[in-house]
Amino acid sequence: AAAPSPPAAPGSSYPPHMKIPLPALSPTMTMGTVQRWEKKVGEKLSEGDLLAEIETDKATIGFEVQEEGYLAKILVSEGTRDVPLGMPLCIIVEKESDIAAFKDYVATGVAEVSTPSPAPVAIAAPAAAALSPAPAAPTAAAPRKGRVFVSPLAKKLAAEKGIDLALVSGSGPEGRITRKDIENFVPPKLIPRVFMIVIAQRLMQSKQTIPHYYLSVDVNMDQVLELRKETNIKLSVNDFIIKASALSCLKFCLFFNSCRNHVVDVSVAVSTASGLITPIVFNAHTKGLAAISSDVSALAAKAREGKLQPHEFQGGTFTISNLGMFGIKNFSAIINPPQACILAVGGSEKRLLPADNEKGFDVASMMSVTLSCDHRVVDGAVGAQWLAEFRKFLEKPITMLL
Repeated sequence: AAAPSPPAAPGSSYPPHMKIPLPALSPTMTMGTVQRWEKKVGEKLSEGDLLAEIETDKATIGFEVQEEGYLAKILVSEGTRDVPLGMPLCIIVEKESDIAAFKDYVATGVAEVSTPSPAPVAIAAPAAAALSPAPAAPTAAAPRKGRVFVSPLAKKLAAEKGIDLALVSGSGPEGRITRKDIENFVPPKLIPRVFMIVIAQRLMQSKQTIPHYYLSVDVNMDQVLELRKETNIKLSVNDFIIKASALSCLKFCLFFNSCRNHVVDVSVAVSTASGLITPIVFNAHTKGLAAISSDVSALAAKAREGKLQPHEFQGGTFTISNLGMFGIKNFSAIINPPQACILAVGGSEKRLLPADNEKGFDVASMMSVTLSCDHRVVDGAVGAQWLAEFRKFLEKPITMLL
């Protein structure tokens, strides 16, 4: 964890104490948001206790205490956004009797923050790469705390319109919310989360600095769909795609800069209310379809709850982005650095195909995929060979089980 400030000098007007700065909870974190304090002033702290929840550029991470003592003062309140690294968050004292001395303590603000050398990553309970501080976002109205006074008619109108009464300012006596307040209510603008801004920056940098090229192919999914029906295990088409991608990457491991020791970790794009994140199915090349399905379900749930650990979404060999469930037929995706490729997957659709039979045609479920490659790492011929291998696995899925 980031080292706390040294205890105050004996001549200080305050008892010996430590100022705990905002640490780097990911290798490239530049700022954070204090979402929630898990400890209250006066509480005893033990090493390993969860002190606060900090929102970084990718997720909300638990910040653990590395010192024993008592929480004497909270310097950064809950909800404070864009707190720079090194900013003191709170004060810890060794003796319970020293807590009272900091009741009226006021932080000195900017003077408290030094420009630290790159801080080591703290023990954290999740984050990703931030490229630069994001511009300040407009502030949304903060929900009111405590009891809300509202007229019966206003309460009924709010329920009909789906309005959160905690966000409405009342114009009636003692702040009472009236019908007019509900009718005139304008929802506050949403504040972009820090990591949504970072995602935009990273994708823009990827597109501007990586020489992308794209290869597309259609895959006959009939045998995959048939195999799904025959198994007693609930499997998605995406589970087969992950397995086929991992095995294809394994064959061309030399050309994937993040594929080391012939280990393939597949990142799977998951859409959450807070933005896109890519949790990783580790060792996907060695796992069965049932294990992959279980991993994806668990990771997606954690992603949507903001509970992913940093190691669960940082890194990876290869990324899959599947928009088929939204009716998208085909698209191209932006490479997720430091990876060299990403596969964009469309939905399956019935198509007529030429065939040597009496009718002269067959009906098959075809799926379009597009492989985005970094031309500095993967030559066009290699990308084409990868797609051919990928298609072979899906058109004969039994080969993935051998």
